[in-house]
Amino acid sequence: MNADRRVRVRFAEEADAAEIADVHLTSRSAAMPYLPPPEHSREQVVRWIREIVLRRCRVWVAVGGTRINGYAALDGDMLEHLYLRPDMRRQGLGTLLLDEVKRHSPGGVSLRVFQRNAEARAFYVHHGFVVVDTNDGERNMENLPDMTLRWSPVAGIGSATLACEAQRHG
Repeated sequence: MNADRRVRVRFAEEADAAEIADVHLTSRSAAMPYLPPPEHSREQVVRWIREIVLRRCRVWVAVGGTRINGYAALDGDMLEHLYLRPDMRRQGLGTLLLDEVKRHSPGGVSLRVFQRNAEARAFYVHHGFVVVDTNDGERNMENLPDMTLRWSPVAGIGSATLACEAQRHG
């Protein structure tokens, strides 16, 4: 990222709810055009972010200047949301947010992603997540097949060590 586009990650505040909702809505629409149109109004999504997400989850925002360009929401060890403004994708913001989530999750992180969302799946696999299960869509409101992925710092180190050992002895 160049000097005039510096981004910092900070904890979200209640005052961020409307901008987080905008990121959420625009990102889902751009990244997952196969989803049906949103059933909830922008105002309902703002209220959901403010009253549910910000109260239940640890939420970080990636801020460039005064604009929120992305957010991540962690509920326990479950990454519930990681969304970026469509014009800010592929600039390292997702990695910045995911690194922050990992720093706060020493025991590992799980998440769910739609099976059709190949870009998100590739992003998470690139960052060390592995598929632990798949589902036919019964557990999400969109009723779309999804999968659970998991990142574990211990498993990641062990897997890398095993791969090196296999290569040496292979």
